[in-house]
Amino acid sequence: MIKTAVILAAGMGTRLGERTKNQPKGFLMLDEKPIVEQSICKLLEIGIEKIVIGTGYLAEAYDRLATRYPQIACVRNDEYEKTGSMYTLYHLKNHISDDFLLLESDLIYEKKALDILINNKRPDVILASELTGSDDAVFIEADEYRFLRNMAKKENELNHIYAELVGITKISYPTFQAMCSFAEASFDDDLKLDYEHALVGISHQVNLYVHKLDDLAWCEIDNEHHLLRAERYIYPMIKAKEKNVPPVKRNILLNPGPATTTDTVKYAQVVPDICPREEEFGNVMQFISDELTKFVADPEHYTTVLFGGSGTAAVEAILSSVVGEEAVLIVNNGAYGKRMCQIAKAYGLNYIEYRSRPDEPLDLAAIEAMIQNSARKISHLAVVHNETTTGLLNDIESIGRLCKKYQIQMIVDAMSSFGAIPIDMEAMNISYLAASSNKNLQGMAGVAFVVAKKDHLEMTKHLRPRNFYLHLYSQYKYFLETKQMRFTPPVQTLYALKQAIIETRLEGIEKRYERYTKSWEVLINGITRLGLTHLVKKEHHSRIITAIMEPNIPSYDFQEMHNYFYRHGYTIYPGKLEGQNTFRVANIGDITYKDMELFVNLLEQYLISIGYCTERKEIHGDSKT
Repeated sequence: MIKTAVILAAGMGTRLGERTKNQPKGFLMLDEKPIVEQSICKLLEIGIEKIVIGTGYLAEAYDRLATRYPQIACVRNDEYEKTGSMYTLYHLKNHISDDFLLLESDLIYEKKALDILINNKRPDVILASELTGSDDAVFIEADEYRFLRNMAKKENELNHIYAELVGITKISYPTFQAMCSFAEASFDDDLKLDYEHALVGISHQVNLYVHKLDDLAWCEIDNEHHLLRAERYIYPMIKAKEKNVPPVKRNILLNPGPATTTDTVKYAQVVPDICPREEEFGNVMQFISDELTKFVADPEHYTTVLFGGSGTAAVEAILSSVVGEEAVLIVNNGAYGKRMCQIAKAYGLNYIEYRSRPDEPLDLAAIEAMIQNSARKISHLAVVHNETTTGLLNDIESIGRLCKKYQIQMIVDAMSSFGAIPIDMEAMNISYLAASSNKNLQGMAGVAFVVAKKDHLEMTKHLRPRNFYLHLYSQYKYFLETKQMRFTPPVQTLYALKQAIIETRLEGIEKRYERYTKSWEVLINGITRLGLTHLVKKEHHSRIITAIMEPNIPSYDFQEMHNYFYRHGYTIYPGKLEGQNTFRVANIGDITYKDMELFVNLLEQYLISIGYCTERKEIHGDSKT
């Protein structure tokens, strides 16, 4: 069992400017403790008994820390200004006599990173993660057995990139001796040698296993961008994941929202009671508003307005608040386009309905002809991005170009696309976008929001209000002045949304869409193998939710099938098309393709139980069921 840890802490941290003028960067504060002290506490918790810190710049700060922790021994590298991390490590050779964990001083990370290294039976293990997208990353190239082959900060210096270096490594004493021998032979040419290159230098003679963790929350803090990312996303995520709470029973929701959430999102709701008029809670809502905007637009020109309510509240807020006496053209090619027409009718809006099939792409020429031939001036066009009825993905980029041509403001219902399918409001010419907390963001239901172009929103302040609670400009102006909603917000749900945003930011929208797409491919391949068909062609599909044609046999009953899946921890959804017998399966939320593989297996068992596969075999002469 490893009982020793080594922390490299000699660097000057010059990229952090004034922050490290009077303290080493390991003493940056997150909450009440410096980040290096947080690391020390985690090491002690896993049973480390001796911590050797290689110091240099402002070494006295570490000396003072050592007076509070008898396990710490500080060793100063007097040549820290002109040497690299390997020189500092080499300088500790008289203080290391057994296997150890090697850490960098400017890291924040989950404690499980240490547990994984300690419990790995291999003698030498480099901890790595998926690519974080952070600047100054060290990329790892590994062979087919996951042993180190090379490391570099420039991607083009590697044949392929397997992972990103975390900065925590388990090193056996013989490997440390090999590193020191390599360093001795290299120092004449390069005193700036870092320990990573020493590891690469001995990798041909020592098997250095690369252990990649795909869900590790961690970051290195080398510059202001790193620090901001640590404060806003990584550190809150680490705290959420390290709460000592029991796991919540996991249900797989394959309905199109609310979606399956992480336990960290669920537990984010468990917070001390707070009056939503307090400044602290206003800061929570400001964070949410800013971050939601950044997902799709530049906050300098766009803003997010929050409402308590389901997603329909956001759609209703837009339609009832921004359309004046001129007409709004509403694209109706599914239940949610139809809902926008119903909202427009309820408010007495001057609207024009363009109808299209729910399973076919829009005819842009026909839409343009309707605009050209309209007797009423069209000021706005409203369209659903991902039509949740079928999974049809409408081409809002092309529609946006059409709107720009005719100086029409575009309204987009992005309820089932926001947070998964990349959107750029400026490039797509979107003036108003509606979405909610509980679908691809993987938060809890109860928060609706509108992302609006500021100058277009400001133009609506002179319109006569048609509503009160959902008046968009009033809600925007009040939040701008107070950082509060006009009416009582869903407090706990907003805390969960903040955590969900952090997790979306860490995964990345593109990566999340890749994960969803992989599950969708498993679903499509599975139902095709079983003889079922989906309504929308692949080339027009959102890959978010799929309308599947129901088995056309007397023994089939949707409610019975729903109950069958529900008993196994899965939830599916009925269809929403008039005259079409469909059921819907979504692949959003905190699920993976493995969950979808199990669903397809359960679906196959159900279809066999009602005789569908047998009947299909008799009709088609299939050799397999």
